Amino acid sequence: MGDVLAYEAELLGLVKEYLDFAGFQETVKVLKKECKIKGKPLIKPADTSSEGSLPVQEEILRAFEDGDQKVFFQLWEEHILSLLHESDPVAENLEFYLHIYFATFLLKQTMGKPDKAELEERISYFKAYLETKGAALSQTTEFLPFYALPFVPNPMVHPSFKEIFQDSWTLDLKARLEKFLSLTLKSRQTPRLLTIFKESGQCNKEMMQHLQQQLVKREQRYMTNLKRVHKLQMDYRNLLGVTAELVDSLEATITGKMITPEYLQSVFSCLFSNHLKQTVAHHIDFSRPGTVILMNTFPFAFRKFQDVPLLPSLDYEKLKKDLITGSDRLKALLLQALRWRLTTSYPGEQRDTIMQAYISNDLLDCHSNCQRSVLQLLYSKSEVVRQYMARLINAFASLIEGRAYLSQNPTLLQMLEDRLKAEDKDSLTWENVLGALQKFSLRRALQSAMIKDGLIFWLVDVLIDPDCLSDYNLEYCAALLMNLCLRSAGKKICASIPNHMLRVLSGLLDHENPKIQSYVNGALYSILAIPSVREEAKEMGMEEILRCFIKERNEEMVRQIEFVIKQLNSEPFNDNIVSDDDEEEEYEEDSDILEPDLDKDEVLLPQMGELSGEKLLTTEYLGIMTHTPKIKKKQFAGVHQSIDEPLQRPVTPGYHRTAYLM
Repeated sequence: MGDVLAYEAELLGLVKEYLDFAGFQETVKVLKKECKIKGKPLIKPADTSSEGSLPVQEEILRAFEDGDQKVFFQLWEEHILSLLHESDPVAENLEFYLHIYFATFLLKQTMGKPDKAELEERISYFKAYLETKGAALSQTTEFLPFYALPFVPNPMVHPSFKEIFQDSWTLDLKARLEKFLSLTLKSRQTPRLLTIFKESGQCNKEMMQHLQQQLVKREQRYMTNLKRVHKLQMDYRNLLGVTAELVDSLEATITGKMITPEYLQSVFSCLFSNHLKQTVAHHIDFSRPGTVILMNTFPFAFRKFQDVPLLPSLDYEKLKKDLITGSDRLKALLLQALRWRLTTSYPGEQRDTIMQAYISNDLLDCHSNCQRSVLQLLYSKSEVVRQYMARLINAFASLIEGRAYLSQNPTLLQMLEDRLKAEDKDSLTWENVLGALQKFSLRRALQSAMIKDGLIFWLVDVLIDPDCLSDYNLEYCAALLMNLCLRSAGKKICASIPNHMLRVLSGLLDHENPKIQSYVNGALYSILAIPSVREEAKEMGMEEILRCFIKERNEEMVRQIEFVIKQLNSEPFNDNIVSDDDEEEEYEEDSDILEPDLDKDEVLLPQMGELSGEKLLTTEYLGIMTHTPKIKKKQFAGVHQSIDEPLQRPVTPGYHRTAYLM
């Protein structure tokens, strides 16, 4: 009852407002009369009279034109924000720009010579806003540069804030304010009781939908975990059985009984059967003395895990002929089958032999000068053929020997760059061309060619709007840009567009993908080695921007950002960057990684009775034995760098992801 009495006057006012709105005039008269008899207050709901809308709007606009910050925001809080939801994006965005307007009002009015005390008061007010209500917009690229505004000594001459000091910007902001006030104050004519009813119903509906979605996700997760539990239970029972067998056999040896090869084979078949075979067999340490002894004594027990058969040889001349002259569907099926042969092979001798056969038979015509070569399928009129050609090239580029083979063709890089600029960014063709180019950037000669072709400018333009890219494409674009920025020629390109470059990189700092953050940190660390870029970064408040993200990062990423800040504040040197173009030594390339994305979203499906994959190759293109002796590959130690520091060696996302987990 106490709650009713506390809000009685406001509730009666809401009822009267709705009755007026609905036209129940007689009922309103009865309500007024009865309230008067009972001594009940009957007040109008706050800010509900449409007659008061016009004077309030005029007062707010007058305070805007006069630059009266205190009066403006007092009216704004009292008459505008009280009518809106807690988080209205239109109001939040407009309020942010209004704070910028009042913070810089004196600078515009006094032509850069304001009263210092008053200017400092306005800047302090703006800082307080950024740290409270404005903090919610710190993750938005549009507003991010303005968080450095309070720390810039003279914003009027800073290129980042040039626009806000133009008369057109002020006029546009005033027009937006007038339109917003008209729409907001006009909404007062709707009874608040009706608004409350609508909001309550909509909120409940959205909450129910959200809870249903959460329930479906929880059920799916429960089923997945249940399957894992069952699998673990089966593994546990099998391991217990094997352990008991081994204990019995050990006890038997003490009494002098011999263990027969047949018995040991049965134990091994039990241990490595079904799903256990896949998990345990790959983790056998064949360098252990005990394992070597068992291999020599009972080789049959290990044969099925060691001996991976080589795939049948192919008639590559016939293959290449059909790839050039066959129908578009045959071309696509052959490209798919050749890729599958590579991606589904076992790492080691089988995969190395396949790649060596492709290279020795010049499958992609990298050594051919003919106009009609397999590589020309990148320009096919069929989108499917172009896509499957790009997938195969991307698979080649994923392996060290494949990259070395592809790099021998002088025109392939230009062809891939052409396709990258011509294909739709949403297509799998574009994605695989990008993946191949990123892996090419692990090699110095190809890096130099990409930088010379202006690929850095193109990448920066693409990364301006990261929301238009898929996670894969954004990750590979960022990694490619970082690899090119590591070279002295790449840094010089970045030094020619420092403001543009720094804005794009700072816009990617808030991305939730930690790998993208690593590539951005690596690129920043590299280009900040140039004094002119450091000066530009300081002018735009890069240190404050970086420190905004430290609070939300894990320890490794925090240390990376601290390295970047340290580079930003390093001692100035001259701009003469020591060239690394004459260095002949290659980077230690990442190990071979055939990522699952190479085979995702297959658009080519075989029709009834149609051959595809390995069956197509071994049925129509079986050749004589053409396997060449396996060439022992140079082994690299992988990433020689702590993940706490910004990356300073070329990487590719597929391998970097694996190294990060390890």
